[in-house]
Amino acid sequence: MTAISTAWEHARSLARDSAGPPLPVVGRDLDEALGHALAAPLRALTDLPAFDTSAMDGWAVAGPGPWRLREGGVLAGEEPEPLGPGTAVRIATGAPVPAGASAVLRREHGESTGPLLDLSEGELAPGRDIRPRGQECRAGDVLLPAGTTVTARVLGLAAAAGYDRLAVHRRPRVELLVLGDELLESGVPRHGRVRDALGPLLTPWLRGCGAEVVARRRIPDAPAPLRAAVRDSTADLVLTTGSTAAGPVDFLHTALAETGARLLVDSVAVRPGHPMLLAALPPAADGRPRLLAGLPGNPLAAVAGAVTLAVPLLRRLGGHADAEPPRTVCAAALPGHPRDTRLLPVRRTDRGAEPLPFDGPAMLRGLACADGLAAVPPGGLAAGAAVELLSLSPSPDG
Repeated sequence: MTAISTAWEHARSLARDSAGPPLPVVGRDLDEALGHALAAPLRALTDLPAFDTSAMDGWAVAGPGPWRLREGGVLAGEEPEPLGPGTAVRIATGAPVPAGASAVLRREHGESTGPLLDLSEGELAPGRDIRPRGQECRAGDVLLPAGTTVTARVLGLAAAAGYDRLAVHRRPRVELLVLGDELLESGVPRHGRVRDALGPLLTPWLRGCGAEVVARRRIPDAPAPLRAAVRDSTADLVLTTGSTAAGPVDFLHTALAETGARLLVDSVAVRPGHPMLLAALPPAADGRPRLLAGLPGNPLAAVAGAVTLAVPLLRRLGGHADAEPPRTVCAAALPGHPRDTRLLPVRRTDRGAEPLPFDGPAMLRGLACADGLAAVPPGGLAAGAAVELLSLSPSPDG
């Protein structure tokens, strides 16, 4: 077991290292690849554009004017006839430029009289308003490196470059175990019980982080059900909420010991969320490694644990490239903990990161309005100081 007592960055690094190599490579159709990570560089299968195209509505012209107008026109998706010297033909934006054309004359810059076309103003330089073949890339060019998260924008680029399927890493399978007899599934808090906020919060967030959430289960506060759930899970990552401290019904440490797990991190110097943990579980029946990340039960503390341990681990398992957290300046003083890093909900403004109220470990109001979590070192930061921000967006790559 590695004790983390001074720098929470070490815990994030250890979570990434504990994941081991990325999960296996699979092929996915474009409509199934969203959120995966590219397992190989995305190389252009063709020149882009694949042929010279018109950048404007107007006329494709050959040589200097005036030009003799050819009947008909060229639309996108058509194969145009070549143009002879001194001739022109109407052309639409995006249409292939006929062989022999030297430029495209914009509609507003041309004037036709009977069968002749001439400039109404200015000059027409060779190549004007033609998007030349290969302007964006040549066949074989690397468009995106391996490890890039497949976003909607990446899908658009892949389709334009001719791809029907992508080689990506398999999504990490996650089972979410929500612990606590005090949790309600519906309605308002009552009779000493509170609503489960972490199940609805973490499930879509984990999916946005590239995980496949295979199950979300409520586990009662008893040693046997927790031990069985941890032992029998076939997920790559078991994520638990609650039971990480040393209270009267905190059985997670006992369950891990009884299932033969090996603790890798047992508390992290971060507030809120310091009683988080990371453990290597015995391998699955097919030999696959299994990991468990234990998050505290308080909502903001659980999110702090997720961004510290679970998200870095999931990104490495899924083959996503490491992303450096953005930095900004403090719009106002950010209060810190005397000894530990504090993760503080902040809003980004024109002046920098501004702290939000309602930032207690059991609160969600500040988190719901936050643009990120500021990593505030022990002692706090003065206004104007630089600060690292951790993303609360489901997909850090957008």
